[in-house]
Amino acid sequence: MTIGKRVRLRGLEQSDLENMVRWMNDPEVIQNLLIYTPLSSADEQIWYETMLKAPKEEHVYVIEVLDGDKWTPIGSTGYHGIDWKNRSAEIGISIGEKKYWNHGYGRDTMRLMLRHGFNDLNLNRVFLYVFETNERAKHAYLASGFVEEGRLRKDIYKNGKFIDVFVMSVLRDEWQDADV
Repeated sequence: MTIGKRVRLRGLEQSDLENMVRWMNDPEVIQNLLIYTPLSSADEQIWYETMLKAPKEEHVYVIEVLDGDKWTPIGSTGYHGIDWKNRSAEIGISIGEKKYWNHGYGRDTMRLMLRHGFNDLNLNRVFLYVFETNERAKHAYLASGFVEEGRLRKDIYKNGKFIDVFVMSVLRDEWQDADV
C-alpha cells in the first residue's frame, strides 16, 4: 500500500470489480477513456483474471480517500505494459466517483504514482496518452511534472468526431518529488 496525505493506493481486489463496472458504465466517467460499449461484470472478471496472470507488466491500484474515519474507493490507477529492460511504463488513471472530481485527487494520485514508479519500481520514463478534449486531466498531468512529447492527429474517433491525442511523459531526471 502506498499512502499520501490525501490519497492511498492499494492493490485491486475482486471485491472492487462491482465499483469498476459501475464506473466504467457511466457515460461521464468514460468520456475520456477508450471504452465504447457497455461493460458487464463478466467482462470485468475476465480482465481481472488476465491482469493477475501478468503481475510483472500490470500494476493496478484502487485510489482511496479518507472520508470521515474510513477510506473510500474513488477510482483506479495503474502502470501498464511495464518494460523492465528500458525501465518505461504507461500510466493511467480514472476517478470514477464524480463527487470527488475537481478536488486535486487526480493530481495527488499521479504524484504518488510517480514517486512509486521512480523510487520503488526503478522506472526511468513514465508516459501516458490524453485526449485533447480532456482539459482537467491535462492540467493535472502538467501539475504533476509531465511534459508534452507529441500529438497524434485525429487518432481517436469518439462521440461522432475524430480527436487528437497528446503523448506526455516524465523522465526520472526531470522529476521533482512532491510532498503528497
